[in-house]
Amino acid sequence: MKKIIILSFFLLLFVFSFAQQEATTTNGKKILIYQDGTWKSAQIETVSEIHPVSIEHLEMPRPGARDQIIKHTGYFLSFNSPCRIANWVAYELTAEETIAVVKRNDRFIPDPLLSSGPVSNADYKGSGYDRGHLAPSADMCYSYQTMAESFYLSNMAPQVPGFNRGIWSKLEAQVRQWAVDDKAVYVVTGTVLTTGLPTIGNNRITVPAYFYKVILDYTEPDIKGIAFIMPNQGSQESLQHYMVTIDSVERLTGTDFFYQLPDEQEKIIERTVDISKWSWSATKNQSKKEGSGSVQCKGVTKAGNQCKNKTTNPNGYCYLHQSQVGGVQTQDNQIKHATIKLTTSVQCSATTKKGKQCSRMTYSPNGKCWQHGGD
Repeated sequence: MKKIIILSFFLLLFVFSFAQQEATTTNGKKILIYQDGTWKSAQIETVSEIHPVSIEHLEMPRPGARDQIIKHTGYFLSFNSPCRIANWVAYELTAEETIAVVKRNDRFIPDPLLSSGPVSNADYKGSGYDRGHLAPSADMCYSYQTMAESFYLSNMAPQVPGFNRGIWSKLEAQVRQWAVDDKAVYVVTGTVLTTGLPTIGNNRITVPAYFYKVILDYTEPDIKGIAFIMPNQGSQESLQHYMVTIDSVERLTGTDFFYQLPDEQEKIIERTVDISKWSWSATKNQSKKEGSGSVQCKGVTKAGNQCKNKTTNPNGYCYLHQSQVGGVQTQDNQIKHATIKLTTSVQCSATTKKGKQCSRMTYSPNGKCWQHGGD
Protein backbone atom coordinates (compact mmCIF):
# COMPACT_ATOMS: atom_id res chain seq x y z
CA MET A 1 0.00 0.00 0.00
CA LYS A 2 2.85 2.37 0.86
CA LYS A 3 4.45 1.75 -2.56
CA ILE A 4 1.13 2.47 -4.29
CA ILE A 5 0.73 5.75 -2.42
CA ILE A 6 4.27 6.82 -3.27
CA LEU A 7 3.81 5.89 -6.95
CA SER A 8 0.51 7.78 -7.10
CA PHE A 9 2.21 10.83 -5.60
CA PHE A 10 4.89 10.86 -8.26
CA LEU A 11 2.35 10.39 -11.05
CA LEU A 12 0.38 13.38 -9.74
CA LEU A 13 3.60 15.35 -9.43
CA PHE A 14 4.41 14.46 -13.05
CA VAL A 15 1.00 15.55 -14.35
CA PHE A 16 1.28 18.98 -12.72
CA SER A 17 4.98 19.39 -13.53
CA PHE A 18 4.47 19.45 -17.28
CA ALA A 19 1.17 21.29 -17.24
CA GLN A 20 2.81 24.68 -17.59
CA GLN A 21 3.83 25.88 -21.04
CA GLU A 22 6.41 28.53 -21.78
CA ALA A 23 5.33 30.91 -24.54
CA THR A 24 5.95 34.33 -26.08
CA THR A 25 3.18 36.88 -26.58
CA THR A 26 2.81 38.99 -29.71
CA ASN A 27 4.60 41.89 -28.00
CA GLY A 28 7.55 39.69 -27.07
CA LYS A 29 6.71 39.18 -23.38
CA LYS A 30 7.74 35.82 -21.91
CA ILE A 31 5.03 34.01 -19.93
CA LEU A 32 4.26 30.62 -18.34
CA ILE A 33 0.78 29.29 -19.21
CA TYR A 34 -1.02 26.76 -16.98
CA GLN A 35 -3.78 24.30 -17.91
CA ASP A 36 -6.42 26.31 -16.04
CA GLY A 37 -5.77 29.30 -18.31
CA THR A 38 -3.79 31.35 -15.78
CA TRP A 39 -0.32 32.64 -16.57
CA LYS A 40 2.59 34.50 -15.10
CA SER A 41 5.64 36.32 -16.43
CA ALA A 42 8.84 34.36 -17.03
CA GLN A 43 12.42 35.41 -17.69
CA ILE A 44 13.49 33.42 -20.72
CA GLU A 45 16.85 33.91 -22.37
CA THR A 46 17.05 34.75 -26.06
CA VAL A 47 18.52 32.30 -28.54
CA SER A 48 18.96 34.87 -31.28
CA GLU A 49 22.70 35.17 -30.66
CA ILE A 50 23.41 31.44 -30.94
CA HIS A 51 25.41 30.40 -33.97
CA PRO A 52 25.54 26.69 -34.87
CA VAL A 53 28.73 24.66 -34.82
CA SER A 54 29.39 21.42 -36.67
CA ILE A 55 28.61 18.38 -34.49
CA GLU A 56 28.46 14.82 -35.79
CA HIS A 57 25.35 12.88 -34.74
CA LEU A 58 24.01 15.79 -32.73
CA GLU A 59 20.69 13.96 -32.45
CA MET A 60 22.18 11.27 -30.18
CA PRO A 61 21.24 11.56 -26.47
CA ARG A 62 23.87 10.59 -23.94
CA PRO A 63 23.77 6.75 -23.80
CA GLY A 64 23.01 5.10 -20.47
CA ALA A 65 25.43 2.56 -19.01
CA ARG A 66 23.08 -0.37 -19.69
CA ASP A 67 21.57 0.84 -22.97
CA GLN A 68 21.96 -1.27 -26.08
CA ILE A 69 22.61 1.28 -28.82
CA ILE A 70 21.76 0.11 -32.33
CA LYS A 71 22.66 2.07 -35.46
CA HIS A 72 20.37 1.61 -38.43
CA THR A 73 20.58 3.41 -41.76
CA GLY A 74 18.08 6.13 -40.87
CA TYR A 75 18.11 6.26 -37.07
CA PHE A 76 19.83 5.35 -33.81
CA LEU A 77 17.94 3.29 -31.24
CA SER A 78 18.46 2.71 -27.51
CA PHE A 79 16.81 -0.58 -26.51
CA ASN A 80 15.57 -1.29 -22.98
CA SER A 81 15.94 -5.05 -22.55
CA PRO A 82 13.85 -5.47 -19.36
CA CYS A 83 10.94 -3.49 -20.86
CA ARG A 84 11.38 -5.04 -24.33
CA ILE A 85 10.92 -1.68 -26.10
CA ALA A 86 13.15 1.24 -27.00
CA ASN A 87 14.05 4.02 -24.58
CA TRP A 88 14.34 6.32 -27.59
CA VAL A 89 15.09 6.60 -31.29
CA ALA A 90 17.03 9.55 -32.70
CA TYR A 91 17.69 10.88 -36.19
CA GLU A 92 18.16 13.98 -38.31
CA LEU A 93 15.29 14.64 -40.71
CA THR A 94 16.00 16.85 -43.72
CA ALA A 95 13.55 18.51 -46.07
CA GLU A 96 14.66 16.21 -48.92
CA GLU A 97 14.01 13.12 -46.80
CA THR A 98 10.35 14.05 -46.34
CA ILE A 99 9.73 13.46 -50.06
CA ALA A 100 8.20 10.00 -50.41
CA VAL A 101 10.05 7.98 -53.03
CA VAL A 102 9.26 4.59 -51.47
CA LYS A 103 5.83 3.26 -50.49
CA ARG A 104 5.04 2.09 -46.96
CA ASN A 105 5.59 -1.68 -46.85
CA ASP A 106 3.79 -2.71 -43.61
CA ARG A 107 6.15 -5.67 -43.11
CA PHE A 108 6.79 -5.83 -39.35
CA ILE A 109 9.85 -8.01 -38.66
CA PRO A 110 12.30 -8.65 -35.80
CA ASP A 111 15.39 -6.43 -35.62
CA PRO A 112 18.37 -8.53 -36.80
CA LEU A 113 20.76 -6.35 -34.75
CA LEU A 114 18.89 -6.81 -31.47
CA SER A 115 21.00 -8.98 -29.18
CA SER A 116 18.73 -9.20 -26.14
CA GLY A 117 16.13 -11.72 -27.27
CA PRO A 118 13.02 -11.78 -29.47
CA VAL A 119 10.15 -9.35 -29.85
CA SER A 120 7.32 -10.93 -31.80
CA ASN A 121 4.27 -9.81 -33.78
CA ALA A 122 2.41 -12.41 -31.72
CA ASP A 123 2.97 -10.24 -28.64
CA TYR A 124 0.69 -7.58 -30.16
CA LYS A 125 -1.94 -9.94 -31.57
CA GLY A 126 -5.22 -9.59 -29.71
CA SER A 127 -3.70 -7.09 -27.24
CA GLY A 128 -5.83 -4.16 -28.37
CA TYR A 129 -2.69 -2.06 -28.98
CA ASP A 130 -1.16 -0.84 -32.24
CA ARG A 131 2.46 -1.48 -33.13
CA GLY A 132 3.23 2.21 -32.89
CA HIS A 133 6.27 3.57 -34.71
CA LEU A 134 8.81 5.63 -32.80
CA ALA A 135 10.71 6.56 -35.97
CA PRO A 136 7.70 6.99 -38.34
CA SER A 137 7.78 5.16 -41.66
CA ALA A 138 6.88 8.46 -43.35
CA ASP A 139 10.15 9.92 -42.01
CA MET A 140 12.02 6.97 -43.53
CA CYS A 141 10.41 6.96 -46.98
CA TYR A 142 13.50 8.11 -48.88
CA SER A 143 14.99 4.64 -49.59
CA TYR A 144 14.03 0.97 -49.57
CA GLN A 145 16.52 0.28 -46.79
CA THR A 146 15.30 2.98 -44.42
CA MET A 147 11.66 2.07 -45.07
CA ALA A 148 12.29 -1.61 -44.33
CA GLU A 149 14.22 -0.80 -41.15
CA SER A 150 11.45 1.48 -39.90
CA PHE A 151 9.28 -1.65 -39.52
CA TYR A 152 11.68 -3.43 -37.19
CA LEU A 153 9.76 -4.44 -34.07
CA SER A 154 12.45 -2.76 -31.94
CA ASN A 155 11.12 0.53 -33.40
CA MET A 156 7.59 -0.27 -32.16
CA ALA A 157 5.84 0.33 -28.86
CA PRO A 158 2.29 -0.57 -27.77
CA GLN A 159 0.05 2.42 -28.48
CA VAL A 160 -3.68 2.90 -28.00
CA PRO A 161 -5.18 2.98 -31.54
CA GLY A 162 -6.91 6.33 -30.97
CA PHE A 163 -3.58 7.80 -29.89
CA ASN A 164 -1.42 6.26 -32.62
CA ARG A 165 -3.79 7.21 -35.43
CA GLY A 166 -4.87 10.53 -33.94
CA ILE A 167 -2.89 13.09 -31.94
CA TRP A 168 0.40 11.17 -32.31
CA SER A 169 0.01 11.03 -36.09
CA LYS A 170 -0.67 14.77 -36.11
CA LEU A 171 2.54 15.41 -34.21
CA GLU A 172 4.52 13.26 -36.64
CA ALA A 173 3.10 15.22 -39.59
CA GLN A 174 3.92 18.50 -37.85
CA VAL A 175 7.55 17.46 -37.33
CA ARG A 176 7.86 16.65 -41.04
CA GLN A 177 6.51 20.09 -41.86
CA TRP A 178 9.11 21.66 -39.57
CA ALA A 179 11.82 19.71 -41.40
CA VAL A 180 10.59 21.32 -44.62
CA ASP A 181 10.24 24.79 -43.08
CA ASP A 182 13.65 24.76 -41.39
CA LYS A 183 15.56 22.61 -43.91
CA ALA A 184 16.39 20.03 -41.21
CA VAL A 185 15.50 19.14 -37.63
CA TYR A 186 16.92 16.72 -35.07
CA VAL A 187 14.29 14.41 -33.60
CA VAL A 188 14.32 12.18 -30.52
CA THR A 189 11.21 10.11 -29.83
CA GLY A 190 10.88 7.99 -26.73
CA THR A 191 8.89 6.18 -24.09
CA VAL A 192 8.37 7.16 -20.46
CA LEU A 193 9.15 3.96 -18.57
CA THR A 194 8.31 3.61 -14.88
CA THR A 195 7.69 0.67 -12.56
CA GLY A 196 4.30 -0.98 -12.40
CA LEU A 197 3.31 -0.50 -16.04
CA PRO A 198 1.22 -3.22 -17.76
CA THR A 199 2.72 -5.61 -20.31
CA ILE A 200 1.47 -7.53 -23.34
CA GLY A 201 2.41 -10.85 -24.96
CA ASN A 202 4.57 -13.75 -23.93
CA ASN A 203 7.63 -11.52 -24.11
CA ARG A 204 6.01 -9.06 -21.67
CA ILE A 205 6.40 -5.89 -23.71
CA THR A 206 5.85 -2.85 -21.49
CA VAL A 207 2.96 -0.53 -22.36
CA PRO A 208 4.11 3.09 -21.77
CA ALA A 209 1.70 5.50 -20.11
CA TYR A 210 3.38 8.44 -21.86
CA PHE A 211 5.40 9.12 -25.02
CA TYR A 212 7.55 12.13 -25.86
CA LYS A 213 9.15 13.91 -28.81
CA VAL A 214 12.06 16.31 -28.58
CA ILE A 215 12.88 18.51 -31.62
CA LEU A 216 15.88 20.75 -32.26
CA ASP A 217 16.15 23.22 -35.13
CA TYR A 218 19.87 23.98 -35.26
CA THR A 219 19.86 26.09 -38.42
CA GLU A 220 19.99 29.87 -38.59
CA PRO A 221 18.29 32.30 -38.32
CA ASP A 222 16.04 30.79 -35.62
CA ILE A 223 17.87 28.23 -33.48
CA LYS A 224 15.20 26.68 -31.25
CA GLY A 225 13.99 23.64 -29.38
CA ILE A 226 10.60 22.24 -28.45
CA ALA A 227 9.25 19.08 -26.83
CA PHE A 228 5.98 17.24 -26.25
CA ILE A 229 4.82 14.78 -23.59
CA MET A 230 1.62 12.92 -24.46
CA PRO A 231 -0.44 10.33 -22.56
CA ASN A 232 -0.98 7.08 -24.41
CA GLN A 233 -4.66 7.75 -25.09
CA GLY A 234 -6.85 9.39 -27.70
CA SER A 235 -7.14 13.17 -27.51
CA GLN A 236 -8.95 16.06 -29.18
CA GLU A 237 -6.57 18.64 -27.71
CA SER A 238 -4.24 20.77 -29.84
CA LEU A 239 -0.56 19.88 -30.11
CA GLN A 240 0.29 23.07 -28.21
CA HIS A 241 -1.58 21.65 -25.21
CA TYR A 242 1.21 19.07 -24.79
CA MET A 243 4.12 21.40 -25.52
CA VAL A 244 6.89 21.55 -22.89
CA THR A 245 10.55 22.51 -22.65
CA ILE A 246 13.24 19.96 -23.45
CA ASP A 247 14.37 20.32 -19.83
CA SER A 248 10.96 19.00 -18.75
CA VAL A 249 11.51 15.77 -20.66
CA GLU A 250 15.02 15.44 -19.25
CA ARG A 251 13.71 15.75 -15.69
CA LEU A 252 10.98 13.19 -16.38
CA THR A 253 13.12 10.56 -18.13
CA GLY A 254 16.65 11.20 -16.90
CA THR A 255 17.84 11.33 -20.51
CA ASP A 256 20.42 13.96 -21.45
CA PHE A 257 19.45 15.35 -24.87
CA PHE A 258 21.80 17.29 -27.17
CA TYR A 259 24.61 16.98 -24.64
CA GLN A 260 27.19 17.61 -27.37
CA LEU A 261 26.09 21.23 -27.76
CA PRO A 262 28.27 23.91 -26.17
CA ASP A 263 27.10 24.18 -22.55
CA GLU A 264 25.63 27.68 -22.78
CA GLN A 265 23.75 26.85 -25.98
CA GLU A 266 22.36 23.67 -24.44
CA LYS A 267 21.15 25.48 -21.32
CA ILE A 268 19.32 28.20 -23.22
CA ILE A 269 17.80 25.99 -25.94
CA GLU A 270 16.59 23.30 -23.56
CA ARG A 271 14.83 25.60 -21.09
CA THR A 272 13.27 27.85 -23.73
CA VAL A 273 10.10 27.40 -25.81
CA ASP A 274 9.04 30.25 -28.06
CA ILE A 275 5.76 29.19 -29.66
CA SER A 276 5.88 32.09 -32.15
CA LYS A 277 9.00 30.62 -33.78
CA TRP A 278 7.24 27.43 -34.85
CA SER A 279 4.70 27.11 -37.66
CA TRP A 280 1.60 24.99 -37.07
CA SER A 281 0.35 24.55 -40.65
CA ALA A 282 0.51 20.74 -40.62
CA THR A 283 -1.93 20.67 -37.70
CA LYS A 284 -4.52 22.54 -39.77
CA ASN A 285 -3.98 20.26 -42.74
CA GLN A 286 -4.76 17.20 -40.60
CA SER A 287 -8.36 18.34 -40.27
CA LYS A 288 -8.89 18.22 -44.00
CA LYS A 289 -10.06 15.10 -45.76
CA GLU A 290 -7.34 12.84 -47.09
CA GLY A 291 -6.48 13.85 -50.61
CA SER A 292 -7.54 17.47 -50.19
CA GLY A 293 -4.73 19.74 -51.22
CA SER A 294 -3.43 17.10 -53.62
CA VAL A 295 -2.49 18.14 -57.14
CA GLN A 296 -1.96 16.38 -60.42
CA CYS A 297 1.62 15.16 -60.77
CA LYS A 298 3.84 17.42 -62.89
CA GLY A 299 5.73 14.39 -64.21
CA VAL A 300 5.76 13.34 -67.83
CA THR A 301 5.05 9.73 -68.81
CA LYS A 302 7.01 7.71 -71.37
CA ALA A 303 4.27 8.55 -73.88
CA GLY A 304 4.97 12.25 -73.35
CA ASN A 305 1.75 12.99 -71.47
CA GLN A 306 1.35 14.55 -68.03
CA CYS A 307 1.05 11.92 -65.30
CA LYS A 308 -2.52 11.51 -64.02
CA ASN A 309 -1.51 10.54 -60.45
CA LYS A 310 -2.46 12.84 -57.58
CA THR A 311 0.20 13.84 -55.06
CA THR A 312 0.57 15.87 -51.88
CA ASN A 313 4.35 16.05 -52.20
CA PRO A 314 5.45 19.70 -51.90
CA ASN A 315 7.46 19.45 -55.13
CA GLY A 316 4.36 18.51 -57.15
CA TYR A 317 5.67 15.12 -58.38
CA CYS A 318 4.30 11.68 -57.44
CA TYR A 319 6.56 8.88 -56.22
CA LEU A 320 6.91 7.49 -59.77
CA HIS A 321 8.39 10.74 -61.13
CA GLN A 322 10.71 11.94 -58.38
CA SER A 323 13.60 11.42 -60.82
CA GLN A 324 12.32 14.48 -62.73
CA VAL A 325 12.86 16.76 -59.72
CA GLY A 326 16.36 18.17 -59.28
CA GLY A 327 18.07 14.82 -59.53
CA VAL A 328 15.91 13.04 -56.91
CA GLN A 329 15.73 9.37 -57.94
CA THR A 330 12.74 7.11 -58.41
CA GLN A 331 12.26 3.91 -56.43
CA ASP A 332 13.96 1.81 -59.09
CA ASN A 333 16.81 4.22 -59.72
CA GLN A 334 17.41 4.76 -56.03
CA ILE A 335 18.56 1.20 -55.49
CA LYS A 336 19.70 0.38 -59.04
CA HIS A 337 23.06 1.98 -58.33
CA ALA A 338 23.59 0.22 -55.00
CA THR A 339 26.90 -1.64 -54.88
CA ILE A 340 26.16 -3.99 -51.96
CA LYS A 341 23.44 -6.45 -51.10
CA LEU A 342 20.59 -5.00 -49.00
CA THR A 343 20.73 -6.04 -45.35
CA THR A 344 16.93 -6.27 -45.16
CA SER A 345 14.69 -7.93 -47.73
CA VAL A 346 12.22 -5.73 -49.61
CA GLN A 347 9.23 -6.55 -51.79
CA CYS A 348 10.14 -6.96 -55.44
CA SER A 349 9.39 -3.75 -57.35
CA ALA A 350 8.57 -5.53 -60.64
CA THR A 351 5.06 -5.94 -62.04
CA THR A 352 3.56 -9.33 -62.87
CA LYS A 353 1.72 -10.20 -66.09
CA LYS A 354 -1.56 -9.49 -64.27
CA GLY A 355 -0.41 -5.95 -63.58
CA LYS A 356 0.19 -6.45 -59.85
CA GLN A 357 3.37 -5.86 -57.89
CA CYS A 358 5.38 -9.05 -57.45
CA SER A 359 4.91 -10.46 -53.92
CA ARG A 360 8.39 -12.03 -53.65
CA MET A 361 10.93 -10.59 -51.23
CA THR A 362 14.51 -9.89 -52.32
CA TYR A 363 17.88 -8.72 -51.04
CA SER A 364 18.94 -7.67 -54.54
CA PRO A 365 20.44 -4.14 -54.81
CA ASN A 366 18.17 -3.32 -57.77
CA GLY A 367 15.04 -4.17 -55.77
CA LYS A 368 13.94 -7.07 -58.00
CA CYS A 369 13.65 -10.79 -57.33
CA TRP A 370 15.52 -13.41 -59.33
CA GLN A 371 12.57 -13.92 -61.71
CA HIS A 372 12.47 -10.24 -62.64
CA GLY A 373 16.17 -9.60 -63.16
CA GLY A 374 17.51 -9.27 -59.63
CA ASP A 375 21.27 -8.86 -59.26
